[in-house]
Amino acid sequence: METLNYLMDGFGVALQPHNLMFALLGAFLGTLIGALPGLGPANGVAILIPLAFTLGLQPDTALIMLTAVYAGAMYGGRISSILLNIPGDEPAMMTCLDGYPMAQKGKAAEALAISAVASFMGSLIATIGLILLAPLLARFALTFGAAEYFALFVLAFATLGGITGKNPVKTIMAAAIGLMIATVGIDNTGTQRYTFGILELYEGIDFIIAIVGLFAISELLFFIEERAGGGKPAMVVNKLKLSWRDIVAILPTSFRGGVLGFIAGVLPGAGASLGSFISYTLEKKILGKKGYFGEGDPRGVAAPEAGNNGASSGALVPMLTLGVPGSGTTAVLLALLISLNITPGPLMFTQNADIVWGVIAALLIGNFLLLLLNIPMVGIFVKLLSVPPMYLLPIVTMVAFVGIYSISNSAFDLYFMVAFGVGGYFLRKLEIPLVPIILGLLLGPEMEKNLRHALDIADGDWTVLWSSGLAIGLWSVAIVGLILPYLVGPILRQRMKGKGGVGD
Repeated sequence: METLNYLMDGFGVALQPHNLMFALLGAFLGTLIGALPGLGPANGVAILIPLAFTLGLQPDTALIMLTAVYAGAMYGGRISSILLNIPGDEPAMMTCLDGYPMAQKGKAAEALAISAVASFMGSLIATIGLILLAPLLARFALTFGAAEYFALFVLAFATLGGITGKNPVKTIMAAAIGLMIATVGIDNTGTQRYTFGILELYEGIDFIIAIVGLFAISELLFFIEERAGGGKPAMVVNKLKLSWRDIVAILPTSFRGGVLGFIAGVLPGAGASLGSFISYTLEKKILGKKGYFGEGDPRGVAAPEAGNNGASSGALVPMLTLGVPGSGTTAVLLALLISLNITPGPLMFTQNADIVWGVIAALLIGNFLLLLLNIPMVGIFVKLLSVPPMYLLPIVTMVAFVGIYSISNSAFDLYFMVAFGVGGYFLRKLEIPLVPIILGLLLGPEMEKNLRHALDIADGDWTVLWSSGLAIGLWSVAIVGLILPYLVGPILRQRMKGKGGVGD
């Protein structure tokens, strides 16, 4: 009953006209960004964070808008997968397997509509799961001490690569880089570290500058490298001929995919890629010879879409309750919370209850807005694929620079952002992931603080870090999470390649 009262209060926040307007704007922009191959939700949210500061949005409005961008980008990722056989991001890879064959058969509109309905179902199921699970997990997290929180942060880093991670060694290297950057500034004993006498470095490196540089500016440099090509040829989408019978046929698939995706999203490091893969694989095994997966089966579109959208909402559970992001995009959202002086974790449900429940209510509303946007306006999103990057490039650049300058009014921050962008460009060239760097930047200070606190209480006795059953459990899961990608990752990647039909 208490949860229901909080949710009603959340609707009171989310339904305020200005919050509703920014939720709609975020959903629209997120879908546009998701439709562009290669950008994905993490880049989309990173690119639009400066917009929130430029507009001077209140914390609840900023978070509602960027959460809507996140959800919209997950929806939009299916458009290029179905029409071009190019995944908008990694979780959309599985949608290519049956979405593109449907488009080749002249059923592109049906495939897009089915994916929109399945995405809606997956997000709705996961948001309901978020409402039920998050308060329970927040109450449980209040029992954590400094040693348990340190073990939890180690767990977050250990599971970074996820089961479908590309290269666990490069992931660990990236996390180490992030932790090293996090040590810049004055520590809690008043000691200067790696400031080199530069006044601007005394307070450390701003997460937002690092995120916009690593994601947005590096993406711009890739556009420049490709000479801002002329865009893709406009795709022809047939007139929609989808019956209620077709929608009913995919509902069981969407339900199963949404539940599996939510579970995958709640697990730190697993995320939407695992959610979409498991949903597709399980659905194929359940239906067996009744389906024609890989040849344009609508359920082969519905399963991964419900899975990856379910995971996107599920990933908000550990971020809001424990302060540990469940995905790359929630790591970016976590940086936004910290920059707004909001401390994520169990106390957020009491100290900032209006913001938490406002965002959850906005997710529910956003799912309906996205469904209404995606089916009638799909033609607009399709035409975006033919827009040359040379027109999008100046807009993104302007938003990034104006937004960062509006945070501190310092030209030094702009130079730093560009430096991070150049660094991000070379790291991506070396196939070193950027999300672990951001996670190291975000969690490094809290990790160090909890380690110091635990050792201070125990008079420097390191055994305090595994002195409780909960801490031992977290350490055990962290060790398994660190080893598992080496054992299972190559097998899963081989199976995903064996499905065939996925573009570069």
